Amino acid sequence: MKEHMEREQEEIFSKRVRAGKRTYFFDVKTTRSNDYYLTITESKRKYKEDGFTYEKHKIFLYKEDFNKFMAALNESVDHIKTELMPEFDFTQFDRDYDENGEEDDNDELSWK
Repeated sequence: MKEHMEREQEEIFSKRVRAGKRTYFFDVKTTRSNDYYLTITESKRKYKEDGFTYEKHKIFLYKEDFNKFMAALNESVDHIKTELMPEFDFTQFDRDYDENGEEDDNDELSWK
């Protein structure tokens, strides 16, 4: 049983996207039947009196929903870019920055 639980948590691929106080993790994992799924996690840094903590929200995305999810995401983002904010320059957000405001060239992270 323990081996089964470890296998379900095995990460095959991980991509991190830093976005100010938020970090998004895209983790490809495998199931016990050797199928794959994606978890999307938003990790948000919250300050407290004694330091800070992280608030996390997770979405599990399965293969049967990939196409529908991507179509809806692309359509929503395109609507914002072309209909709601056509003059806005979204390329200004193309650079990654770390928590200190420094440009971050390292995009790889295995987050557990």
